[in-house]
Amino acid sequence: MKRMRYLPCWPLAILSVLFSSPSIASGSTSHGLNLTHSFIGYTAVCIFVFAYILVTLEEYLKLRKSKPVLLAAGLIWAMIGYVYQQQGATEIAREALEYNLLEYAELLLFLLVAMTYISAMEERRLFDALQAWMVSKGFNYRTLFWITGLLAFFISPIADNLTTALLMCAVVMKVGGKHNHFINIACINIVIAANAGGAFSPFGDITTLMVWQAGHVNFTEFLSLFIPAISNYMVPALIMSFFVPKETPDTVNEHVELKRGARRIVLLFILTIVTAVSFHALFHFPPVMGMMMGLAYLQFFGYFLRKTLAGSLAKKTALAIANNDEAALKRIGSVVPFDVFSRVSHAEWDTLLFFYGVVMCVGGLSLLGYLTLISEIIYTQWDPMWANVTVGILSSIIDNIPVMFAVLSMEPYMSLGNWLLVTLTAGVGGSLLSIGSAAGVALMGAAHGKYTFFGHLKWAPAIILGYVVSIVLHLMINHASFNIFF
Repeated sequence: MKRMRYLPCWPLAILSVLFSSPSIASGSTSHGLNLTHSFIGYTAVCIFVFAYILVTLEEYLKLRKSKPVLLAAGLIWAMIGYVYQQQGATEIAREALEYNLLEYAELLLFLLVAMTYISAMEERRLFDALQAWMVSKGFNYRTLFWITGLLAFFISPIADNLTTALLMCAVVMKVGGKHNHFINIACINIVIAANAGGAFSPFGDITTLMVWQAGHVNFTEFLSLFIPAISNYMVPALIMSFFVPKETPDTVNEHVELKRGARRIVLLFILTIVTAVSFHALFHFPPVMGMMMGLAYLQFFGYFLRKTLAGSLAKKTALAIANNDEAALKRIGSVVPFDVFSRVSHAEWDTLLFFYGVVMCVGGLSLLGYLTLISEIIYTQWDPMWANVTVGILSSIIDNIPVMFAVLSMEPYMSLGNWLLVTLTAGVGGSLLSIGSAAGVALMGAAHGKYTFFGHLKWAPAIILGYVVSIVLHLMINHASFNIFF
């Protein structure tokens, strides 16, 4: 299977540029002309760095993160096109561009189907029902701390870490009220749990999905990261739990009735996952083929719900009248048919377009020769294990998506154990800082002023301890996989 491209270590690229001569090299890299020491190369790096700075300032500038990287991608490839045309190598640049577009298309369609299913479950009120159940049980703060954390850990491998974190945060905000200390520590707990839970499943995080689609780790092999991942969550959670009060918040009772077909959509999503895994395992096709087939399951089910809506309403109406249930009659009046395409429109398009921009930016920098240069430093001069640990630390500063895509673009020759290690570190490393993952950034917005950067930083020693323990456990439990090379 083809491998992917992305970039994390741009600081090293900048250093290499600063200490090199500004002239176009006549040689070529495995991707084309070596332009790392040229004006075009310098400019491309500066454009990408500036665009990424704007991405990190998204919350302050109120500028969607997709905008700067989309512009940067266009500018970088325009410069590449000009230089390659001057060198008579237009075909090489075009093939590289098409390669990156194909890689992005596979991930786009895969994520689009997953997001559509999650949106459908949300529309059918599954998440609302889960939230109402937790709020109404009258748990104390410490119990809620553990319940929201454990649910975040076990739901994120299926529903993705960002969606899971936002769902659990809504529960914490509702029961926490003005108890800012509880909200802050509970949100930290949720971020750590969601990121750790996403590390051992291709459906839990985009980084694990990229490694799976690149063919470096099989679907079942990710499960070997379960114990390291749960230890990454449990160690800091156990420490923080002693600082959570045992007070009981006021109980809020709320009845949430699932819309028709809610549970069946969950079953269809599970069937879609099985289909995607089967396409990859049996036919060695990209998993996206199975995901797109799974979208058809949802479309046909939506058609079934629309066609049988009238009959279903008639039965419910008759039952409500017979039982003299006025509340049921009111709920029946608000029922609407299910529309798959409206769910597609609710996908996180800003995230998907941001992903396109980063893929194309890093693909362009790869063609210029920078990823080859960085790979020679960290994966040739360093031990791969320390390189992968460093990648995890970098992902706490730079979003883990470009970090992982850069590693895949470098195509380092590593054992299965090291591919699992970089998957783990890139996934959980984002928990070291609140800005290190999409879940952390999203919760800073959802719990604005209550969950903060410095509030998260206060617990950094406990989180780092969990990070170290998870790596050590992986080295101990999966030591045999470090002898398996591809």
